[in-house]
Amino acid sequence: LVKEYILLTYIARKRVGSSIFKQSTCHIFIDCDFVLQIERRMELVRVVSHNTHKRMVSCLQGHIGAEAEKRHKKLPLTALSQAMVESGSQLGEDSLIGKMMEVCGDAENGLASELMQHELQLEKDVLDPLSQLAEVDIPNILKQRKQLAKLVLDYDSARARWLQATKSIISGTNTQALTAKADLLKEEMDEAMNKVELCKDQLAADMYSFSSKEGDYARYFVTLLEAQADYHRKSLTVLETVLPTIQAQQGITLDCIYKWTDLTC
Repeated sequence: LVKEYILLTYIARKRVGSSIFKQSTCHIFIDCDFVLQIERRMELVRVVSHNTHKRMVSCLQGHIGAEAEKRHKKLPLTALSQAMVESGSQLGEDSLIGKMMEVCGDAENGLASELMQHELQLEKDVLDPLSQLAEVDIPNILKQRKQLAKLVLDYDSARARWLQATKSIISGTNTQALTAKADLLKEEMDEAMNKVELCKDQLAADMYSFSSKEGDYARYFVTLLEAQADYHRKSLTVLETVLPTIQAQQGITLDCIYKWTDLTC
């Protein structure tokens, strides 16, 4: 949509004089369907990005923004790991349950480390960009839109004062003073128009940038799934590494128990 607007304004600039063009396009830009559609779309993207970010944060087990070590310590899996290792130590090396709990506790600590790294990656690659989009980038563009509307009103007021001053020259008696006043008002009007033009150009550029980056914004959610897949693969590797050891240990211990039972019978 912004591309179409830029094309139309380019054609218009070729067909009409520069001053007439400025006076007309500042109002056209404010009210044209292209800009209004983009504005509504940006607001919708802002809302859904904000809501999605909020839900994603609620899924985290660690504290967002915390350092890696502090985040790891606060994870429920870390607490479970510590409890299992301590319990296994209390039961002693001669206890099958104690040995299993210690090995499982180490595995849970490995899972906690993977979860911590996963959440740090999500925060960096997904959550922070979403927050930047919803809370900074889009609101700044929408603020420019409101600022442009205000600047256009300021220009309209300045132009009305200048037109009134030029009419007074015709009907007035002190032509020199009235002309000087009109010249001063003309400068104010031109300055107001320059502010409108600068704001309008910046707004058009930012809207164009937003529209052209929609694919980048959509990529955040692909990154989310890729990160989740990688996290689950690494977590599975932790489990697959420890399972043969713990299963073998359990088998050896059970064999010893069976042999001891046979000897006592």
